[in-house]
Amino acid sequence: MSSLATSPSQDIISPPAEAAVYDRYAQAAGTFEPALCCPVQYSKEFLEVIPDEIIQKDYGCGDPTPFVRPGETVLDLGSGGGKLCYIAAQVVGRDGRVIGVDCNQEMLGLARKHAPTVAEQLGYANVEFRYGLIQDLALDLDALAVELSESPVNDPAGYLALRHAEERLRRDCPLVPNDSVDCVLSNCVLNLVRGQDRRCLFAEIFRVLRSGGRAAISDIVSDESVPDRLQQDPELWSGCITGAFREDEFVRAFEDAGFHGIEIVKRESEPWRTVEGIEFRSVTVVAHKGKQGPCLERNQAVIYRGPFKAVNDDDGHTFQRGERTAVCDKTFRLLQQEPYEGMFDAIEPRNEIPLEDAKPYACRRSANRDPRETKGHEYDATITRPNDLCDGETCC
Repeated sequence: MSSLATSPSQDIISPPAEAAVYDRYAQAAGTFEPALCCPVQYSKEFLEVIPDEIIQKDYGCGDPTPFVRPGETVLDLGSGGGKLCYIAAQVVGRDGRVIGVDCNQEMLGLARKHAPTVAEQLGYANVEFRYGLIQDLALDLDALAVELSESPVNDPAGYLALRHAEERLRRDCPLVPNDSVDCVLSNCVLNLVRGQDRRCLFAEIFRVLRSGGRAAISDIVSDESVPDRLQQDPELWSGCITGAFREDEFVRAFEDAGFHGIEIVKRESEPWRTVEGIEFRSVTVVAHKGKQGPCLERNQAVIYRGPFKAVNDDDGHTFQRGERTAVCDKTFRLLQQEPYEGMFDAIEPRNEIPLEDAKPYACRRSANRDPRETKGHEYDATITRPNDLCDGETCC
């Protein structure tokens, strides 16, 4: 069963629990609610330009911003009061761009209210906040509101017209276009999404990322499956507790969506909350997009350095420590980039095969590469290193 398959209670999460999420965060935009806070240490240098009201009304469980880079386009899912966005704005700098998406109008109002002040402090404006659902990042809810004001839904025909309008908006003017973002962030929000929407949620994260981009997500996970009756509790669900992914299923959700290089970069040793013996704690996961594409044979190989005897990647390759493993051109390039950089020695063929001449490679198999495949079967050189490379004392 897929990790994104949901329990019955998540498929029919009670209207009170779903409404409680919106109502609770709408109130928290106006009045600080300590029960929504999980202690997080942020870099003080980034907090100096952020108004106190935003800092006080920030509700999260981790800090994924260390994985943002200068000049990038960053998307924050469930941006709330905007704290993460305003931190990311400083990291990406004047040449970068930050987009926050939230479905809570009160939180959007809080974030937007302070945008001019932060821009003045920074000396540039590179942050915007958009109204939308994080599991449906193509639908601009502000644009949909205009459609509804012009064509109210009063009967079944109006409802069908609304559905067509939604499809048109997603197609013609998506809130976040395909392949438009370098880094997706989120801080303690994914657990609030209903179970039946979670497959779409991860698919949307993958859709908006460019190839080579990454998702850095902090969220609450549980060490055991949460019983249905606890999931139906509006207070626990809206408090980022009983909607938590089970820890192994959270990681697998990235894998199922097509990500590679998935890492748990931080896991709190102590739980934030324990309910009926079930522990709920914060984790931060980083996952990369970019393994899609054709597998081509160019006689390349890699050698896994260790320390483990063998490792498996997300495509089913097994890399034995110290052995030359045959790989396709795509995998060869990926293993020289983060997060694998430094784990493998890359062996280029002596005679390069041009991409246009490369043949398909059966990438699902694991096989060793004979050194003669990379050196060339006719290679019979005898080479002696010149003596002038030695200093008389340290010569090998």
